[in-house]
Amino acid sequence: MIKILLLAVGVWLIFTLLKKYGRSLEKDEEAAAPSQIEEDMVRCEQCGVHLPRSEAILSGGDFFCCDEHRRLHRPE
Repeated sequence: MIKILLLAVGVWLIFTLLKKYGRSLEKDEEAAAPSQIEEDMVRCEQCGVHLPRSEAILSGGDFFCCDEHRRLHRPE
């Protein structure tokens, strides 16, 4: 009877350890995945600051960080 009980406890212990190990692998994979979508960076023609393309103002084929820089920029 004791042998069966020890065998059951051993199986339960192995099962629990494997389950925890599987969860830790899933967490590692989630942490390794990028949390944000990567986006192209562009340079403001007036001041030279780099910013995401979605935040930039496009005018005449040039990118600007704000409307003021777009107005100040004079093509040569």
